[in-house]
Amino acid sequence: MRHPLSLLSAFLLLCIAVSIEAFVVPWSRSDSAQFSAPQRHESAGQQRPYRTRNVLPNLTWLRDFAIEKVFRVPKPVKAGSVRPGSFPHPSSSELPNTLLAKYGGDVVLRFNLSTPAEEKALAEAADTLFLDVWEFTQNWADIRLREDDVPSLLGLLPKSLQKAYSNLMPDLAKTIYQSYPSIAFADPSLSPNRADRSFTPALRTSDGVENIFFRDYQPLSVIVPWMKLMASMFTTHVRMINIGTTYEGRDIPALRVGVSPNLPQEDEEPRKTIIISGGFHAREWVSVSTVTYIAWSLITSYGKSPGITKLLQEFDFVLIPTANPDGYVYTWENDRLWRKNRQQTSLRFCRGLDLDRGFGFEWDGTTYQSNPCSESYPGDEPFQAVESHRLAEWAKNETDNNGVNFVGFLDMHSYSQQVLYPYSYSCTTDPPSLENLEELGMGLAKAIRISSGQQYGVASACEGAVPSNLTPAGGFSRMETGGGSAIDWFYHEMRVRYSYQVKLRDTGAYGFLLPKENIVPTGEEAFNAVKYFGDFLLGNKGIESNLVEEMHRGVVSHSKVQTGEEEQLVEGEEVEDYVAEINWELRRRRR
Repeated sequence: MRHPLSLLSAFLLLCIAVSIEAFVVPWSRSDSAQFSAPQRHESAGQQRPYRTRNVLPNLTWLRDFAIEKVFRVPKPVKAGSVRPGSFPHPSSSELPNTLLAKYGGDVVLRFNLSTPAEEKALAEAADTLFLDVWEFTQNWADIRLREDDVPSLLGLLPKSLQKAYSNLMPDLAKTIYQSYPSIAFADPSLSPNRADRSFTPALRTSDGVENIFFRDYQPLSVIVPWMKLMASMFTTHVRMINIGTTYEGRDIPALRVGVSPNLPQEDEEPRKTIIISGGFHAREWVSVSTVTYIAWSLITSYGKSPGITKLLQEFDFVLIPTANPDGYVYTWENDRLWRKNRQQTSLRFCRGLDLDRGFGFEWDGTTYQSNPCSESYPGDEPFQAVESHRLAEWAKNETDNNGVNFVGFLDMHSYSQQVLYPYSYSCTTDPPSLENLEELGMGLAKAIRISSGQQYGVASACEGAVPSNLTPAGGFSRMETGGGSAIDWFYHEMRVRYSYQVKLRDTGAYGFLLPKENIVPTGEEAFNAVKYFGDFLLGNKGIESNLVEEMHRGVVSHSKVQTGEEEQLVEGEEVEDYVAEINWELRRRRR
């Protein structure tokens, strides 16, 4: 008979698992200096007190001891070796050659758009020059290009745009390098033991962030064992599932969180289920970390927060950290700004399909997106993208054969801080439940604003950079096609009444390269949005429930550790398997 380990052992394993993050950068060098991008200042008017979870605060020394002794990870740099309050920044000559070859001399420009004609001209110019459109809203569009190509781009634009731009990232290669995890804290003032560690200038933790998993972005080789461990530790309400297999043969892992989700339902009513996905676009790392943070928050709040406990009794949550594992791995090992999956196209030198343009409802393979080299290429036919097809097949099978009723879909993306609702493919057709979609969308944005002070816009996903009521049907000008999106397909084909795309932080200062200090604050505000979402579906409309009161008070406290038999859920053989898997990954990365 196997004996369960204590919760302390499980916690120790969690700490150990995350330590391998230091060895996964594609140009890892033992003598490389490590860098951390400081957060840019926000306006003082947005400053708000901030509280975060604190799990086992008194065991920090045990975590550090295990990491140092088991994996021989070097200790943080001693005080005095780096000038306090400063960060070492690499010069261009210190950057890896592979990074300089790909992104040396690249910049990111923001164009301020005021008319549909300007947007159309910019879209056509970007397509002509094969430029990477990072993001767009109702007011601006961000485009990545080589600095040498700026004159060519400006020459294709109307005079009104030739001076209506700013340079967001003058040295993109350096910013990319600083976005990868560091081996050690270069500045002792940012030590893990600092109780007042800053996440953003406006938001500070009160007790420190004791969960090392969220101290930095994590590769898939760490995320998957972490998910397995969560499922083994909390067997009463967590189960790990597989959505399908990617183009390169990887599993698409997910966590199903709900009260006894692995037991057959006794009643005949389908189980109401909410999907929360991330990582459709591989370079949007904060969407992946946010889904794992929401999962951890739901899992550890069960039985401690009355509101969350009720949610998990009424709903199952299926959390998919990355719907694009192949692309996500590629961003860690080869190209940080890779967006699509890794599927072969008709052109050998242009791989990848845009998963969020590959679904079958109002799929659009015409105009700008017919080029396989386009960042938004949807393929030659609907559901050609393997991962999109697998997700759709899984969802249909759940409803047809497994007694599931999908009532909500939240697709996490970055960046621009927006809550978008259907339809994405066209602004000429309104969704039947438009009023309800707008009401809940505004509530999600308000829940975020209450909890963190961050402003999120709410709009239809169909809008281009400049919405126009005068553009005739079929001629709507936009930076990229909106057909074949996941939120449209789930809303229309699966009859998911509340389907949203949430574009997370920031609004362009860092874009896809959001510093790690934003992981927890972004996760917290997204988790508060999820609480509001569930409360709305319960019929409370987000006004009178305990969940909203918790948002005002701060997050649920996890400082009290239960050590009873009900917490000892991890069996010895399973822990040994996870340790072996993590050790193997560590040895592979060190080669």
